[in-house]
Amino acid sequence: MFERNKARLKRKSRSTKRIKIEALGKRKRAVVFRSLKNIYVQLIDDEKGKVLFSVDSRAVKKKGFNLVRAEEVGKLFAQKALKAGYKEIVFDRSGYKFHGKVKALAEGARKEGLVF
Repeated sequence: MFERNKARLKRKSRSTKRIKIEALGKRKRAVVFRSLKNIYVQLIDDEKGKVLFSVDSRAVKKKGFNLVRAEEVGKLFAQKALKAGYKEIVFDRSGYKFHGKVKALAEGARKEGLVF
């Protein structure tokens, strides 16, 4: 495994523990996964240990730059979350730095009215 990925996984385990404790019983957790081509986000209920729903950039029909597609994924995720009745969530970036596609996704979700 590459050193960069090892470092990310170490950051992920450290931050996810803290986020799970913070969100337990109060909020649902939005988890981000980023690949080279796509970006994925899931809404997880930690009490039940279930994924409520997920959205990824393959669902977005918009062509073009990855940041634009990531923002559209955030908007689509926020629409689904608000429709399901979840206005306040906890954003778990899974050890990724808050820039680029992850930041675009978060900003798209905030524009649609999600609070985190």
